[in-house]
Amino acid sequence: MLFPPAERTSRILSIGIPIMGAMISNVLLGLVDTAMVGQLGDAALGAVGLSSFASNIYLGLLQGFSIAVQATVSRRRGQNRLDECGLYLRGALVAIAIFGPASALLLYFAIPVIFPLINPDPLVVSTGIDYIRWLILQSTFVGFIAANTGFWNGLGRPRVYLPTMVTMHITNVLLNYVFIFGRFGMPEMGAEGAGFATFLASLAGAVMFLRLGLKHGQPYGYKGGIPGLTEVRNVARLAVPAGMQQLLDTLALTTTYSIVGIIGTRELACYSVLINFINLVGLPAWGLGAAGATLVGHALGERDAVGASRWAWDTIRLGVSAMAILGVPFWLFPDPLLSLWITDPETRELAIIPTRILGVMIMFNGVGYMLANMLNGAGDVKRVTWINFATQWFILVPGAWLIGPELGYGLIGVWSLHQFGYRAGPSLIFSWFWRQGAWARVNV
Repeated sequence: MLFPPAERTSRILSIGIPIMGAMISNVLLGLVDTAMVGQLGDAALGAVGLSSFASNIYLGLLQGFSIAVQATVSRRRGQNRLDECGLYLRGALVAIAIFGPASALLLYFAIPVIFPLINPDPLVVSTGIDYIRWLILQSTFVGFIAANTGFWNGLGRPRVYLPTMVTMHITNVLLNYVFIFGRFGMPEMGAEGAGFATFLASLAGAVMFLRLGLKHGQPYGYKGGIPGLTEVRNVARLAVPAGMQQLLDTLALTTTYSIVGIIGTRELACYSVLINFINLVGLPAWGLGAAGATLVGHALGERDAVGASRWAWDTIRLGVSAMAILGVPFWLFPDPLLSLWITDPETRELAIIPTRILGVMIMFNGVGYMLANMLNGAGDVKRVTWINFATQWFILVPGAWLIGPELGYGLIGVWSLHQFGYRAGPSLIFSWFWRQGAWARVNV
């Protein structure tokens, strides 16, 4: 049977579709952002793409709280200890309030020293510094939003926050238009305007999420006093390795961005668009993987490891089918898709074959994305972190340098390594981990 039984499919989709909806709005924001900045030229496009990844090295640490809160809340939900769920969210928020502002201030002043080490092009550097500083200043808001999405995902209620996420992203797009191009009497800030717009939208999103929690979170202990050391420690125990997953992944991709930038500015612009394409076509993997993580957590809270495993494979069956369909336009019609974001014909030509490779491989590589999510949801965060580290720093980064600048295979060589080595490897390893079953014995 291609799809799981109707009842199970419905339950997976009832959680997964709202999560995907929020992700779609975020990805569309990234693509619209790229399209707007693309009107400023290849240097600005490359600078924004590189800056986004560089900032996510840091912001990824805060995204780890989403994984940690979801894992703990989903387990308590399965144990029917609903009033304790808010304790773990508040534990995450205490840690974020301590870490976010201090680290952002430090990085704000360090960026002019750090950024030139990533890319040698003076125009990319000057544009990127102005843009990335705004992304760093939003860190506390990003952490607050991440922890709250993990809370609602863990409860299996992502529908609650979907309108808030969409509103936040629409706000970001409108503010991009205003500040990039200087509309409605505002200053024309160029690429920096995109960063400023993101900062303002994140602030607005944090306020909206707070209102949402105060309105709907009472049955789950959303409101309450300052959590004890135990709750903060339990969340941090998962959040640190989960954050390291995000940090190491983004650091590896940013390093690869830098390597591609050495090959050429056109190649850097292409790589930026290709990564955004992954975010688009991989949506079923991330959205359904997050849904699967919630259902796995619920089942483990009920002490039903067999049921948890079944939820995982049912989720994968759905996700693979969806990605197979979404991948078709990328290998069948790459040029029309690329023309929406890359205006220069020569630059666009460089990205056609990599786009086709992505369309074919996403179905297989998506299995790794989904299983990583579900292993995290079961609390098996450390092993996922170690595998990600190994494939990033023993395959992707050294391989990209060897294949690109050293051997001269250019963008196509780096992208082939990215898809066939760096992404395909974890799909096989995580499948083996899941079949082993050690994840079912992790205490959360």
